[in-house]
Amino acid sequence: MSEISTHQYDKAQILHALFHAVMQRNDAVNQIKAAKTAIENAGPYDIIDLVDKLMSENIPLAQLKTGVNKFLNVLGNTIRKLPEVQAGEGSFVWLLQQNNLLLSEKLTRFKTLVKALNNTPNLAGLWQKAAEDLNEIAAFEAYYTIKENVLFPVIEKHWTNYRCTQLMWSFHDDIRNSLQRLATIIASPNPDLQQFNKSVGDLYFTMLAIRLRDEKLLFPQILASIPGAALDRLLQDCHDPELPFVKAPETPHKTTAETPGSPEFIDLSTGSLTAAQLLLLFNHLPVDITYVDEFDKVRFFSSPPHRIFPRSRAIIGRDVHQCHPPESVDIVHRIIEGFRSGRKSEASFWIKMKQKVILIRYFALRDTDGTYKGVIEVSQEISEIQQLKGEQRLLDWED
Repeated sequence: MSEISTHQYDKAQILHALFHAVMQRNDAVNQIKAAKTAIENAGPYDIIDLVDKLMSENIPLAQLKTGVNKFLNVLGNTIRKLPEVQAGEGSFVWLLQQNNLLLSEKLTRFKTLVKALNNTPNLAGLWQKAAEDLNEIAAFEAYYTIKENVLFPVIEKHWTNYRCTQLMWSFHDDIRNSLQRLATIIASPNPDLQQFNKSVGDLYFTMLAIRLRDEKLLFPQILASIPGAALDRLLQDCHDPELPFVKAPETPHKTTAETPGSPEFIDLSTGSLTAAQLLLLFNHLPVDITYVDEFDKVRFFSSPPHRIFPRSRAIIGRDVHQCHPPESVDIVHRIIEGFRSGRKSEASFWIKMKQKVILIRYFALRDTDGTYKGVIEVSQEISEIQQLKGEQRLLDWED
């Protein structure tokens, strides 16, 4: 082992031991002093690699998240002193940085409004202004969705120590929960100021922490390890949803009628269609469809006009277990194993998303011999269906 790799190994061991000392409150103060050199020399790779190892240690997720927050606070001065990356203007990482910058401005403005609410909570129009400002901040959720569905699959392809993305996804969900709680509090007839302040504190802590980790850890390591061409291709997947504040440039997309390959008809037993016709069929069904093969790899998703859950071409070939936040991975695993074993063939869930009710169904695919060939996920917005009464036998068009 070379001198450099030995030093890297020693630093990794020290940081790993320090994390557990901090998390377990085991003589943490003296451990921090003893690890001073390792702390001061920790870089993006060291921290990302450590989190990857921690994710494989089966530490309960809530406990791990608390430990990571405390540990990164110990490394706070080191992280803040890390150099800013210089992403090229118009590049994928540059766009993420610009959106982060505008988020900070909106959070600063909202902080001023929070102070005003605490001084004069009954001032006319102040809570309405808070609702408007919060809506602007809530639009940033699209940034996290693009990270999860566009950026993370590319990281998984280029990094062996990619599991930090799963932890980050869980923090994204914490932010989404804080935003929902705040919206509910503000919309109530008599907003609870104490609950409001607590939820604002939770939101600020996590949003600003994620921004710092993006800028100082994630982005530098991405630019150092992922080819620019691979990152540039991500720009075309930043339109559904769009980035919240600074948008990606429009890029030409092929229509479904321009599908490459042979125009020959495919024999489907009950009919024959071209590949272009198949895509038209899938993309005009009033449901989202995603197909995962028998090896747990995402192989296809439909693109209806109003897709419920965002998808990007970056997920094609991605392990389905990486397509969900850590909190729901166990459910995905149970469904797939139940289908693979033949014990189950269907699973259904229904959830509320703002004013919509979403029905999510999973179906096992098996060939004529009964061999497991994967699973399809079918999602549908059913609010209008739930309201149906009686019968409608006549066409209700207006001429």
